[in-house]
Amino acid sequence: MTAQNIDDVVDGLAGIVREAERTGDRTGYFAALYRQVTVEIRAAIHAGQFDDGPRMDRFDTLFGNRYFDAHDAWLRDRSGPRCWRETFGLLDDADTVIVQHLVLGVNAHINLDLAVAAARTGQGADIQALHHDFLLINDILARVVLAVQDSVDALSPLLSLLDKVGGRTDERILDFSIRESREEAWYNAVLLAGQNEAEQAATIERLDTRATVLARLIARPGGIVRPALELIRHTESADVPAVIGHLDSAVQGAAAR
Repeated sequence: MTAQNIDDVVDGLAGIVREAERTGDRTGYFAALYRQVTVEIRAAIHAGQFDDGPRMDRFDTLFGNRYFDAHDAWLRDRSGPRCWRETFGLLDDADTVIVQHLVLGVNAHINLDLAVAAARTGQGADIQALHHDFLLINDILARVVLAVQDSVDALSPLLSLLDKVGGRTDERILDFSIRESREEAWYNAVLLAGQNEAEQAATIERLDTRATVLARLIARPGGIVRPALELIRHTESADVPAVIGHLDSAVQGAAAR
């Protein structure tokens, strides 16, 4: 699908979540997280919290279409950016846990797609006008991550083992790595905004390569993290539709508490 505005992005993500719940497809894990972030950004646009609401709508639409294009390419013929192929290719891997799927989606969408979408929103020096609104999204992400953290904790009771073996818990992975990756994405967006078409292609290829390497590290960590993940996998919920539903209502549930 191709979204024309942020409403289309929300609707498209909701459709992916519904289909994933129906079929038991773990693509719904990240789609549920992403849908809630987008709903919160849309609410902030309507509330006038951004310097330029229409520009933020365009930015979010470009960003969403990067995900939809990758998702559609994977369903069509297993093509698309390499980092997304790594991410989607692990959906049926029984050895991966819930938080890995969330972080794999975050990695591909932020470390590759975000810089591209930002650069296409503001060309050349115009991209600097986007920076303040770009940073405001961090606060929205922090709120959603806290809610999703509670959901993941409920679904995966031994996830805290990652702390004990020197890994990173769901909160650290989803919050701190998002913030660090977004900082780097901004740097790359400014770079892309000032490049010609050939230079942009080379930069995007570099970003895809790096995100692909990170995806492989997320999927197959070394050391004692691996046996910890094995224990986590055996104790967390294996009911994929129920997990998707739980994740997709995380923000609403947090607001009700």
